[in-house]
Amino acid sequence: MRSFSDEELDAAVDRLAEPERFAEAEEIVSRAAPRLQKVLAAALAEGGWFGESHDAEALRAATAPDPDERINAVRTLLAEEARMGMMVGVAVGWALHAELSPGGGAGRDDHQETDEGVS
Repeated sequence: MRSFSDEELDAAVDRLAEPERFAEAEEIVSRAAPRLQKVLAAALAEGGWFGESHDAEALRAATAPDPDERINAVRTLLAEEARMGMMVGVAVGWALHAELSPGGGAGRDDHQETDEGVS
């Protein structure tokens, strides 16, 4: 996969603000949603995002003695979870796009022999 300049990335993000840009992506994601959810959950678990430290933070937030502190801690935890889920979700989407792109891995057996050896 090639690297993108900041300008290319900014232009692409700007184009994403156009609602019609999402029609195809929404259709693909809706078809793959159940399987993508499993991939996302596995990626989050593998990255340690929802392990013991998350459980401890959830317990701390839920049991804070001061009601204002408790609600603030729960809101912060939810916001952090959403941000992390979105970032990992974007990474999964990026990888899915690479798999579906010409020259990507779609339909390719990664262990298949080629003229140059194992691909």
